[in-house]
Amino acid sequence: MKRVFSILICAVVAIGLLFTQTLSAQNQGAGQTAQCTVNQEIESGIAKIMQDLNVVGLGVAVVSNGDIIYSNSWGYKNLENKTPLKEDDIFRIASISKSFTATSIMQLVEQGKINLNDDISNLVGFKVRNPNYPDVVITPYMLLTHTSSLNDSQGYFSLKSIDPSKNPNFEKAYNNYRPGSKYEYCNLNYNMMGTILERVSEVRFDNYVVKNILEPLGVYGGYWIDGLDKSKFVTLYQPNKEGVMTAQPEAYAPRREEIANYEFGYSTPIFSPTGGLKTSPRGLARVMQMHLGLGTTKDGVTILKPESSLLMQSRLTATFEYPNDDGFYGFAIATNNALIPGKTMIGHTGGAYGVFTSMFWNKERTFGIVIMTNGCTYKTEQGFMSIHYRVSNLLYNNLIKGTEADRQ
Repeated sequence: MKRVFSILICAVVAIGLLFTQTLSAQNQGAGQTAQCTVNQEIESGIAKIMQDLNVVGLGVAVVSNGDIIYSNSWGYKNLENKTPLKEDDIFRIASISKSFTATSIMQLVEQGKINLNDDISNLVGFKVRNPNYPDVVITPYMLLTHTSSLNDSQGYFSLKSIDPSKNPNFEKAYNNYRPGSKYEYCNLNYNMMGTILERVSEVRFDNYVVKNILEPLGVYGGYWIDGLDKSKFVTLYQPNKEGVMTAQPEAYAPRREEIANYEFGYSTPIFSPTGGLKTSPRGLARVMQMHLGLGTTKDGVTILKPESSLLMQSRLTATFEYPNDDGFYGFAIATNNALIPGKTMIGHTGGAYGVFTSMFWNKERTFGIVIMTNGCTYKTEQGFMSIHYRVSNLLYNNLIKGTEADRQ
């Protein structure tokens, strides 16, 4: 009787295990089917966007709850050779580079080497005063928030544009309003901040960013052309008058002669702290993981203290650059409600020589999206390049919406 009972028990257990395995297989199959459907939706959506906007190449990366959950690339790295774009190819990321300059400056602030209320004149090596307000000190805080009253009318690739001893028209580089009172986006602000970083740290600007941000995060990239693998450079394209995509080789001009004659603490704009960093979409997503973690990545790499990271991401000055607006600027990081409907997003865009880049995360810092293209039609939607607006929403709807990371 006991033997019969044992046999019955074993039979029940076996049936249970078989049922469990069958159910598990069904669930796994359902999961794979759902994932295939998501991938198909993304692929078909990207194909339509690329066709509509005449996109040359496109790279993306998506972060959810601190992890990179998706990255991909489509189209061409080089249109003439029909070279496919790869995920580890690097783009000039344009104005998103400003966030690396600001992050570096905040490291020096944490070390007590810079105060955000210092007089720029004492940091940059020559007098910096709006001639209309000669008694008003212009500070690092004003440069970082684009409220310095400076403009780019005299150029920004050299400090000579603002140096009274080098430019007789330097006064034209100032707007006719009190420093600190209004916002105007100005590339010169960040080339000056890069120069200050170099002078205070006593490390050449490009080397400082690589050693103190990129290398700790394990990200390949940098500013110095001859210090990077040129085979990884993504060719950038701009449409000509006929709409034909035309290569822009100056985007990666090595500027060897200028570097050979480099004047430390003055020639810094050669490396373009305002827009010259080169990295991949996945590399930038790794940096975004740090911003999502308020200065520390999920795996424990710390670049900034939380209070420094929060200040960078704060709504410090109104920009009113987007429709129905809620646009604000912090330190090289902006806030808006226009990129993804119903979401407050924080980050920055970039555009130069035909490249268009985007790095934005939600205000709760639970997800973020990086987008880079090396050429497309110049069309805008909701104040953003259409490529950024459409791809951001496509990736959000398919990878984030309805998940645990989709927090209001």
